[in-house]
Amino acid sequence: MPNDDKIKKVSIIISKGSLEGVYPGLILANGARMKGIEANIFFTFFGLDAITKKKMNKIKVATVGNPAMGIPSLIGVMPGMSALASGMMKKQMEQLDIPPIPEFIEMIYDAGGKLYACLASVEMFKLKKEDFCNQVEDVLTVGDFYELSAGGQIIFT
Repeated sequence: MPNDDKIKKVSIIISKGSLEGVYPGLILANGARMKGIEANIFFTFFGLDAITKKKMNKIKVATVGNPAMGIPSLIGVMPGMSALASGMMKKQMEQLDIPPIPEFIEMIYDAGGKLYACLASVEMFKLKKEDFCNQVEDVLTVGDFYELSAGGQIIFT
């Protein structure tokens, strides 16, 4: 592959606040950085939970309305189902050497990845920059995000 055809920058949007919604974006960002590709992550809507200090350690698997779970939603609402599914998924990820979300975010940041929060979502959820982990660079408008993403690929997870 000629060097001009290689991807040089990716901007990844994480909009879901479940384990299966957050990890794909983090894995893509980490993989980009490992390949020397510039990586920006834009957290919006419930994706903000992954960078919110009070919530980033409490993210669970969505067991209701998640057809990939292979269980009826009625069973997914049973007490303890989300905790059970989350525990199983976290154990699997640990066996694959995939770190917990806070550690993964720190790894991506230390590798040069940039993390941003969506201003509209921050205002909607009445959050402040201080509510986010230290690795969050800034709170951006969508327009700022597009400018930041210029010349690269945008991936919505």
